[in-house]
Amino acid sequence: MANGGEVVHGFPHLDTVHGAITALYKRLSADGVLAHGASVAPADVAFGDDEDLHLGAQRIARTLVRHLRLPEARMVVSFRAMEHAAAVELTAGPEYFIELNDRFRRHRRDIGAALAHEITHVLLHRLALGFPGRRENELLTDTVTTYLGAGWLLLDAFREDELTSQKLGYLTPEEFGYVLALRARVFDEDPSPWFTSPQAYEAYARGLDLARREARRPPLADAGWARRHRYAKERRHGLAAPGAPYSFEGAGTSLRVSFPCPTCRQRIRIPASGRRVRARCGLCRTVLDCEP
Repeated sequence: MANGGEVVHGFPHLDTVHGAITALYKRLSADGVLAHGASVAPADVAFGDDEDLHLGAQRIARTLVRHLRLPEARMVVSFRAMEHAAAVELTAGPEYFIELNDRFRRHRRDIGAALAHEITHVLLHRLALGFPGRRENELLTDTVTTYLGAGWLLLDAFREDELTSQKLGYLTPEEFGYVLALRARVFDEDPSPWFTSPQAYEAYARGLDLARREARRPPLADAGWARRHRYAKERRHGLAAPGAPYSFEGAGTSLRVSFPCPTCRQRIRIPASGRRVRARCGLCRTVLDCEP
């Protein structure tokens, strides 16, 4: 797991994030994703003031193993001086060895965040789900950690002031917030009370804003009047403007519009009829009100 360095902001990895969410739904199915209905609770991953370092780390690791629904996976956690925040040895199991940076001996509040990322590596290893390229695979891991209810810990580890900054993981703070917002919509959660970091809350708010704007894009019925008007004009010509989140296929009565499902990002294709319809995503089963 990446540790420290200059903090990048914004949404530079959205294509990879979207691909990761689609891949997760394809691998687990909608029911498998929905089985992770409640995020890990703050109290379950908090360190007690007098708690032993190693016993506390093992307890939090067990909590995250259960949360991610990993069967019979025992995590052995140790600490050593290292460049990165954490690392995991991926073997056939049943034991997995996680090493945490020595600095977590002093910053125990972030141990849960580091373990969440590494234990998700174990989950993805068992699912045989991965992306080509190390960095893309790390972005996949951050996205899955967050979407399955443990990644709010990674965002909460983000702290920044005029002199110092700390961030764990490979997604930007705003991208963590965006994935959290997508999860919150599916599971009807509000993660904002869990943040202890003001910077994490602000990043979540920016990610939430993007997720809400995406849910109001044509041909979705919640799109604003101006967007619907522009979409209707493009539909008449059967040609979407450059950069539009939708595209047209065919012509005349066979004209169809293709757009990403706002939940799982799988492409949905429906007739561009101009009449209000309800479309159901075949992958995540989300039902969408559309004006195609």
